[in-house]
Amino acid sequence: MAFGGLDKKHGSAPMAEINMTPLIDVMLVLLVIFIITAPLFTHAIRLDLPQVAADSTRQTPQTVTLSIDATGKIYWNGQPVSLDEMRARFTAAGKAAEDAQPDLQLRAARETRYDVIAQVMGAAQQAGIARIGFVTEPPPGKH
Repeated sequence: MAFGGLDKKHGSAPMAEINMTPLIDVMLVLLVIFIITAPLFTHAIRLDLPQVAADSTRQTPQTVTLSIDATGKIYWNGQPVSLDEMRARFTAAGKAAEDAQPDLQLRAARETRYDVIAQVMGAAQQAGIARIGFVTEPPPGKH
């Protein structure tokens, strides 16, 4: 294998070989990175899909519609409530139906601050309400 030296001969041609070693090293490093990070990309979103049984009827828990407007005001089934009053209602709804937890449908405006939504979800979790659905609208033309 010829390596370029410091002494240049007048009749020698320029070195026309490509040194593949650095390219192979970079390729192997990238391969190792992809092998390590590939399992991180396979996390799926778990959905609690409804199961329908035709032969038996299930008792449906009460449904609570909680709306949050862009200013952060909270509405329980259309009635304005404070954060403390919402927590009290969550606790009451969780205790009233111990065997059938109520479903929480969360409707939030696009401009709603994330901390308000996080406080609502935390209060629901503390009250034992585990089924939270996010209500959205379909994009235009997809009705």
